[in-house]
Amino acid sequence: MKIIIVGCGKVGVTLAERLNAEGHDITLIDKDAAMLRTVADRIDVMGVEGNGVSFQVLAEAGIKQTDLLIATSGSDEQNMLCCLMAHKAGNCHTIARIRNPEYVKEIQFIREELNLSMVINPEREAAIEVSRLIKYPSAIKIDSFAKGRVDLMKLEIPEESELDGLKVFEVNTRLKCRILICIVERAGEVLIPDGSFELKAHDRLSFVADHKQAQDFFKKAHVTGNAVRSILLIGGGKMTYYVAKMLEDTGISVKIIERDFKTCQRLSEVLPKAMIINGDGTDQQLLLDEGIEQCDAIATFTGIDEENIMLTLYAGSLNSKAKMLTKINRIGFDNIIRTMNLGSVINPQLISADRIITYVRAMQNSVGSNIETLFQVAKGAEALEFKVGADSGVTDVALQELELKHNLLVACINRGGKIIIPNGQDMIREGDTVVIVTTQQGLKDLRDIMR
Repeated sequence: MKIIIVGCGKVGVTLAERLNAEGHDITLIDKDAAMLRTVADRIDVMGVEGNGVSFQVLAEAGIKQTDLLIATSGSDEQNMLCCLMAHKAGNCHTIARIRNPEYVKEIQFIREELNLSMVINPEREAAIEVSRLIKYPSAIKIDSFAKGRVDLMKLEIPEESELDGLKVFEVNTRLKCRILICIVERAGEVLIPDGSFELKAHDRLSFVADHKQAQDFFKKAHVTGNAVRSILLIGGGKMTYYVAKMLEDTGISVKIIERDFKTCQRLSEVLPKAMIINGDGTDQQLLLDEGIEQCDAIATFTGIDEENIMLTLYAGSLNSKAKMLTKINRIGFDNIIRTMNLGSVINPQLISADRIITYVRAMQNSVGSNIETLFQVAKGAEALEFKVGADSGVTDVALQELELKHNLLVACINRGGKIIIPNGQDMIREGDTVVIVTTQQGLKDLRDIMR
């Protein structure tokens, strides 16, 4: 597909990298010529210098032949106007990044009036993930499928855990639970294990389960974290606002440290139940005074990655039992970051990219199935949810008889709200949604799971 991305910021460049890797024809528009050259030197994309709202610039970028335009500039209003111009000029699909909390209640109206195919809010999407992680403090990462009925969770196996030394096929019988282990990350490798694979301490494993079974598994595997009753948020940006807003009626005590006084004033007006502290979040004495050693969860959400990393490491040295949440914007050093004890790493750009790539692949689907959800579970591994149509080519055949691609797993079947963790005898039926976990890249249709 031909895709135009307006804006060479973190989201725009992340999208350009991932969509280019999937074989799409990408054109980037930005006013910064030097930035365009830097990106074009690294990725096979075309750069057009100029304002993405300008019809002349859009025409130069090939708007009349474009299938999709994604507006990711720093201005919400510019993104909306850019999408409106693109829709009028090229009648293409449009996606706008809209981050301002003031627009949250008006998003449906904005979508309809501007004919937007999708609206993405990176900080709000990240906050939704944070609120799920607070619900399950033992999990490092949680992705939800089947309209929230089933989760794909990631955990790190601690020392002396019941899981250490168990083979995958033994887990359910030994622990008397019903989960499906999909991915194991070990020493930089991402593996889809078979039943004879032996788990070890410090492995990061991702498993599928419904809510009840997940809680049961955490308890029996002795990987339980403390229930979160208080959280300290360092940094008062948009993501902090969205997280605090989502926790407002949960009974969790929320404390925010922010160095900018005007931001503190604004937060105190929109978050009356939260305690707002005006101060430097890197001040060790201030953190001690505000009870960092007693908090159940600590979130480092400043705008500087290095600051967040150092704050998390410092907080962990004082309070090893707290749930740690670390915001990281850059993705170039993920191999190094993975070796640090940063708890749950939250990357708004990657979360947004997942949502947009879901939409892009859905545009390419055949009539046989439709991709509903996509998550990058680990580097090189994806989990995708498909709606099964009549012509999908995989229905009414036992899973063990299907010639599935290697390194691919049917992780879950949702049949009218009933969650099935499948075995070899189960079948996929028309109308189901199925979750596929794989290290195969670029699946667009359910047919693609077959060899």
